[in-house]
Amino acid sequence: MAKKAAVYGKKEEDFLFEYLSKPSPTGYESGGQQVWLDYVKPLCDEIFIDNYGSVAAILNPDHQFKVVIEAHADEIGWAVNYVQKDGLMNVIRLGGSDHMIAPAKRVNVHGKHGIVKGIFGWPAIHTRKSSAEKVPKVEEIFLDVGAKNKEEVEKLGIHVGSVITFDYEPMKLNNKFYVSRALDNRAGGFMIAQVLRLLKKNKQKLDFGLYVVNAVQEEIGLRGAQMIANHIKPNAAIVTDVTHDTTTPMIKKSVQGETKSGDGPVLTYAPSVHNLLLDHVVKTAEKKKIDFQRSVSSRSTGTDTDAFAYSNSGVPSVLISLPLKYMHTTVETTAITDVENTIRLIYESLLTITPDFNFKYL
Repeated sequence: MAKKAAVYGKKEEDFLFEYLSKPSPTGYESGGQQVWLDYVKPLCDEIFIDNYGSVAAILNPDHQFKVVIEAHADEIGWAVNYVQKDGLMNVIRLGGSDHMIAPAKRVNVHGKHGIVKGIFGWPAIHTRKSSAEKVPKVEEIFLDVGAKNKEEVEKLGIHVGSVITFDYEPMKLNNKFYVSRALDNRAGGFMIAQVLRLLKKNKQKLDFGLYVVNAVQEEIGLRGAQMIANHIKPNAAIVTDVTHDTTTPMIKKSVQGETKSGDGPVLTYAPSVHNLLLDHVVKTAEKKKIDFQRSVSSRSTGTDTDAFAYSNSGVPSVLISLPLKYMHTTVETTAITDVENTIRLIYESLLTITPDFNFKYL
């Protein structure tokens, strides 16, 4: 089989790395959103930004039939919860931050005067009173910025509510994988931006309004998607997020199913996923010879798919996921070929949607 042409090049990958490097914890996504907005502005006809920072880049805004492609912009993080007299701080989670991997990590504290470098300290294995295999509790995670007391912390511009993100930059692994914090779901924002770029590059004319949505606050309950879905009132939605590479050690495939990095995007079967729209995407993948995998959710998908599907009296929605290793850690890892194939699948699926698409089961 002939090798497929690259979907994007070095310039686009530079955008991805810049976007991944910009901290955007839940509720504080403006930094990453500005990078994304600057990239998509030249590619669309109109921009909409809602009150909480979700962004839609729009093609054909005057069309009555509206299709959304969507990802979420926020990443997991932490926040200062209590400042001790000795200058150390206790923290709480923003979203599903994994306290197991937090000890001994470098962090950025986003204070009033800018970023303050810090660490999540942890006592040496020799000194811990309990078992050497002690599992940390959230209330035991503490922030150290080198301050000698509470007053010095305040002078640095840090206060209760200051947000914290891990201090790790993206990289490539063996030239086959992207590794970074915030691939969940900054990779999705990158992919939908590339779909928009390809539409412009290839001068494709769509017979509907396309809303390329980068939503906020997914990590704490799909909140951004709920708000912007009610504003747009779309006729259909294609959502992209990450899912687990279940071949990772210690994951039970008998429980989680089997999805693997490098084997293509994952299509999910779930009550919120519209079967006719999903069938359309499956047929597109088969016709265009795009590798894909299948997964199933017994109830909700846990993604913005659910927010769109159950908005506005029901919006036919489908979920196309990117297999990810080590989710919610500082080394989230995804195959470059899966990124490319997810872009291809969303792009090709859009090209064959028309306003007379029949979403009725009966």
